[in-house]
Amino acid sequence: MRKFDRKLFVLVISICLFGILMIYSSSYVWSLYKYNDSFRFLKLQSFFFVIGLLLMIIVSKIDYHIYYKKSNLFFLICFIMLILVLVPGIGQIRNGSRSWFGFGGLGVQPSEFMKLSLIIFSSKYLVNNIKDVKNIKRGVLPLLIIVILSFLLIMLEPDLGSGVILLVSIVGLLFVSGVNLSFFVKIGLVGLLGLSILIISAPYRINRITAFLDPWRDPLGTGFQSIQSLYAIGPGGLFGMGLFNSIQKHFYLPEPQTDFIFSIISEEFGFLGIIIVSFFFISIIYRIIRIALLCDELFPKLLSFGIAFQLSFQILLNLGVVTSLLPVTGVTLPFLSYGGSSLIITMVSMGIVLNISRNV
Repeated sequence: MRKFDRKLFVLVISICLFGILMIYSSSYVWSLYKYNDSFRFLKLQSFFFVIGLLLMIIVSKIDYHIYYKKSNLFFLICFIMLILVLVPGIGQIRNGSRSWFGFGGLGVQPSEFMKLSLIIFSSKYLVNNIKDVKNIKRGVLPLLIIVILSFLLIMLEPDLGSGVILLVSIVGLLFVSGVNLSFFVKIGLVGLLGLSILIISAPYRINRITAFLDPWRDPLGTGFQSIQSLYAIGPGGLFGMGLFNSIQKHFYLPEPQTDFIFSIISEEFGFLGIIIVSFFFISIIYRIIRIALLCDELFPKLLSFGIAFQLSFQILLNLGVVTSLLPVTGVTLPFLSYGGSSLIITMVSMGIVLNISRNV
């Protein structure tokens, strides 16, 4: 068996270690106040990282063809998990969403598993139906029905951010599979209409939109998080205020170790921190796309592209939120934000790409 892409492996390890450092820096004040343990989030994320690293190495040695053979089973398990998490007494409510299975003080988010599972399932489907992708009804519609059902289950939690990432990732796969461009115009219009209905149907989403358009309209309510994020990013300057010297983590920016960790990175490292994070993300996505382009087989090519699309869009969505270019969606920043499900599944995804890289 040939060696995998070492550069991608080193990049993933490096950004994860940087993320652990920043999780400690951004969380120790809040962690000491809430849990009387300033190292709580550092210890938990380090534990998640070790599990993720072991799984990434193991997965990198598993022949990717097994995902093709077992894709239906993986998808079915994740689909059932999405149903079960909605059942009171089984799924836990956190931050207003019933999207977690609780195990002691830890939680598992099935939507994270579904995002990867659906990429695998869709890649296999497109391989088997590649001759029919020009025919929307016969080649694309069956897959879209499955994707939309998965999206609707995620929306029942509700988790708009994960649902949108799931949809856009599959649309990206359809694009590289050769679906007619007119289809994307139509689905874009339908998507805008559907998104508008979803926003109108939930008052809290309308509040997020109005807070996005004018956060100062309610600076202590719906606009609070966006304003505090900008207060963190703005003073960073060229080199920032220095590691551990953030002001906003002192009870201004709520739980900064999660979705808004980029704000703390910008505050403590300034523009230099933005360059560092951008370098990691661009390099990782470049390596994945390079591996995809070098694949001779269609399945690993689509699988790699799907993982790249999913990772890219989640990064852009998170950065858009913390810089107030997009409404708040509750999406983590891959590799950097605190969270076991997100980190472990992302590292497993990298393990799959590393295994594919052994064969190109």
